[in-house]
Amino acid sequence: DGKLVESGGGLVQAGGSLNLSCAVSGFSFDDYAIAWFRQSPGKEREGVSCADGADYYGDKYYSDSVKGRFTISRDNVRNIVDLQMSNLGPDDTGVYYCAARFIGWTDPGCTTRGAGTLHDDFATWGRGTQVIVSP
Repeated sequence: DGKLVESGGGLVQAGGSLNLSCAVSGFSFDDYAIAWFRQSPGKEREGVSCADGADYYGDKYYSDSVKGRFTISRDNVRNIVDLQMSNLGPDDTGVYYCAARFIGWTDPGCTTRGAGTLHDDFATWGRGTQVIVSP
């Protein structure tokens, strides 16, 4: 069975940076899109970024709330997806999860064809890492 393990969370002051990592094991890494989601207090879970694989390798997704501040990268040798977060603010506080989605034959792994919205059926999840941004 596939396993995802997040690391790198912590406490940071507003304006600071953090790097999160998602280590993936147990399945063919290149066949899966890997996304980062966050669950902030009082808010719905939000998909913040995604790095695609297979034929869509190199394609990336960012939510509007993090675009220009977060950078996602995937290493298909070490089976790791990193999320570099900069210029953090209190609204970035939450538990950050990485998740995997098998890349099928019809759509890119991260986003729907046409609309370009992040898929909502990521099937394998990590346990999360806490990020706290103090004012």
